[in-house]
Amino acid sequence: MARKNLLEGLADMPDENAGAPNYPMRGAGRSLVRSLDELAKQAEKFLEGEAVVDLDPELVEASFVKDRLSEDDQDFHALVEAIRARGQDTPILVRPHGRIDGRYQVVFGHRRLRAARELGRNVRAVVKSMDDRTHVIAQGQENSARADLTFIERALYARRLEELGYDREVVSTALAANAASVSKMMSVMDRISPEVVQAIGPAPGVGRERWVELSLLAGKSANAASVANVLQDDNFHQLSSDKRFEALYTALNKSARPVKKTVAAKVKWQPRDKAVQAEMKNDGKAFSLSMKARNAGRFGEFLSGRLDALYEQFLAEEGKQGD
Repeated sequence: MARKNLLEGLADMPDENAGAPNYPMRGAGRSLVRSLDELAKQAEKFLEGEAVVDLDPELVEASFVKDRLSEDDQDFHALVEAIRARGQDTPILVRPHGRIDGRYQVVFGHRRLRAARELGRNVRAVVKSMDDRTHVIAQGQENSARADLTFIERALYARRLEELGYDREVVSTALAANAASVSKMMSVMDRISPEVVQAIGPAPGVGRERWVELSLLAGKSANAASVANVLQDDNFHQLSSDKRFEALYTALNKSARPVKKTVAAKVKWQPRDKAVQAEMKNDGKAFSLSMKARNAGRFGEFLSGRLDALYEQFLAEEGKQGD
């Protein structure tokens, strides 16, 4: 397969189409692949010179590590229509199943496999034997080459690899990410549960820093009840993935803010003879007046007896201001 054709396939296919590791690795720093061009070269090493065969999609199983949160989106429908119109331009990569003769496991090209199933046609594939370690690196780099996964999908993939026992070097290589980036992904997954991530979905419009902020809020035990309430709301699940993120973030951000007590404004008044000392408090919703000193009692009775007249005068003045 010519490299030009491979790159054209990357441009044409709206799902995925490149990426695999370069062995042997000598440290994560050396094995990181930093550009689409380099990843395309790595993918070419897996596909070049190999025979392309037609396989029944029902004989091909998904990867043992899931890398996507969303199974149905506009890009996939666009891919189906593209393959319906012109056929499958680029083969997927599969490996022999290992435990079941005559069956295979997809390494990359999951969406093309799904599209073939939906269209009721065979899937064009390159079959190549590889171990699990090579498989997860090829799968991760293929998505990284196309910037095809969102931040939280990459973080979830990193966590799944870690749970399978892979070290940070493999995780870094698979995601074409440096150690600091992988650490940030892991810290997000430490604070926010996979159940919450699944409920929100891929959130394509939400970047790393917003997820970090949400994880800091969701990771607080005091916010556990608020998280549960949001996720149990039927309206929450009717929203798009980005909107679900915003709904949870907004709910937790509000609950995280300390309640500010309104401080009542205080005003003091005293006549020239100082026979009355008055203090008034007004917080916008309540008003109080207290008086003391020699004439406080009598002046208070004087005001009380004229409240009706004073209120009528107040209304008249308000009416004039509204004219």
